[in-house]
Amino acid sequence: MATIQMRVSPEDLSQVPKGNERIPEPLIMTIFGASGDLTKRKLLPALFHLEQNGLLPARFAIVGVARRPLGDAFAADMRDGIVRFGDVDAGDPRLDNFVKKIGYFALNFDDPGHYQALKAELDRLAQENGIGNNRLYYLATAPEFFAGIIENLGAQEMAHPEHGRSAVVIEKPFGHDLASARELNHQVNGVFNESQVFRIDHYLGKETVQNILVFRFANGIFEPIWNRNYIDHVQITAAETLGVEGRGPFYEKAGALRDVVQNHVMELLSFVAMEPPSSFEAESVRREKLKVWQAIPPIPILSTVRGQYGPGVVEGQKVPGYRDEERVDPDSGTETYAAVRLEIENWRWAGVPFYLRAGKRLRKRVTEISIQFKQPPLLIFNRMQSSGPCSEIQPNLLTIRIQPDEGISLRFGAKVPTTPDMSVCPVIMDFDYASAFGRSTANGYERLLLDAMLGDQTLFAHRDGVETTWSLYTPILQGWAAKKPEVFPNYFAGKWGPECADRLLERDRNVWRNDLGKKD
Repeated sequence: MATIQMRVSPEDLSQVPKGNERIPEPLIMTIFGASGDLTKRKLLPALFHLEQNGLLPARFAIVGVARRPLGDAFAADMRDGIVRFGDVDAGDPRLDNFVKKIGYFALNFDDPGHYQALKAELDRLAQENGIGNNRLYYLATAPEFFAGIIENLGAQEMAHPEHGRSAVVIEKPFGHDLASARELNHQVNGVFNESQVFRIDHYLGKETVQNILVFRFANGIFEPIWNRNYIDHVQITAAETLGVEGRGPFYEKAGALRDVVQNHVMELLSFVAMEPPSSFEAESVRREKLKVWQAIPPIPILSTVRGQYGPGVVEGQKVPGYRDEERVDPDSGTETYAAVRLEIENWRWAGVPFYLRAGKRLRKRVTEISIQFKQPPLLIFNRMQSSGPCSEIQPNLLTIRIQPDEGISLRFGAKVPTTPDMSVCPVIMDFDYASAFGRSTANGYERLLLDAMLGDQTLFAHRDGVETTWSLYTPILQGWAAKKPEVFPNYFAGKWGPECADRLLERDRNVWRNDLGKKD
């Protein structure tokens, strides 16, 4: 299959307006659970990338909070994480000055007295550095600590500082079912106004996810055919080659449906399916996303598939099955693969099936959206096709690659040159982010952290959206819990999941796309 590469010329890039730099007001960012991997691998590298680009305020401080007494060792460890995981030169002259802004405070999450001491420490830092009363609290802890931290922040009047602005960022999961999500939202909104709450999904920080909206609404060529009249079906895949990586207890409570489909995959679906918002302000975008989710009827249990990986070979290495992983129940019924067929009952999408799947220990690490268009009504060229790879006309296919090779490709048919007949073969027109704009070191958190500091909620989840998606998936989880899977494991590590997932598409005479990823 031939590939046509698409690139942006240096001359074109030089004409791109830089736009108005959005620099937050001075503030202190407090990270609860700062001793975990998220802070070292993602948050601090992202913050330093913002510093490198001149997007952080000059008066800015970071306070890591966790239970262990780490002291000055915390800042040194974060410096190492910025270099190792942020692709940062250890000799960057800005790095040492940035590390000086990092502090640490040991705190028992359940002790109200510790929060009183934390408030005093934040006030001291603010006064000494002329930062003022703006606060951003980031909850990077295990979910069971969310409510207690929120309650204590409220009790110490840290949620509504005088003459300042405060906000709280909450890492997923936002509950484990509809009832727990509602309870968590009730607890959070009992202390913070909804305008202060930033429920973060790092997928929405990825450039390619944001580019879905630009691709659809800034190009007149695609939106007229972005509907049931022209689109046959949509597939969204979020595949990982990794296993549970030592997080057995967490994954035993989560599973693929909770961990990936209910949040990440549903966010991707909303960007593909939403109507054009009246503006790209938070309220307008969230309203259109919510309309999509509300238009999805209850998903029958027969339109779902669950799977669990057994031993196999991934990227040339033998790997154990899920039940053999560390701290996993040897008789576990937790799914490491989930697939769903659903429809959106509105004028744009009625009758178009959406197939969603996510799993661990699959063949490739790839997150991708595939939009397959309908075949022309009269395939006159099929009569002229010869045998071989061009024996049948393939439908047009638009592919949006979210990771790891961010880009967009379009498959269409072209006449094979130098042949006496009208043989048609598929060709790929490919746009690659790295080739066009250069490879970025950003991890997706940069945009989201900056938006949270600025108070822009556009790329964050609202409580209504969280509860709506949970209302779709809680009955499925309940149905699965009521009946243990008959055969687990049901797919080998290194495959594309269980064979029974094929039946979701066979009823529509479709098949899963398994040639995922960038084509060289």
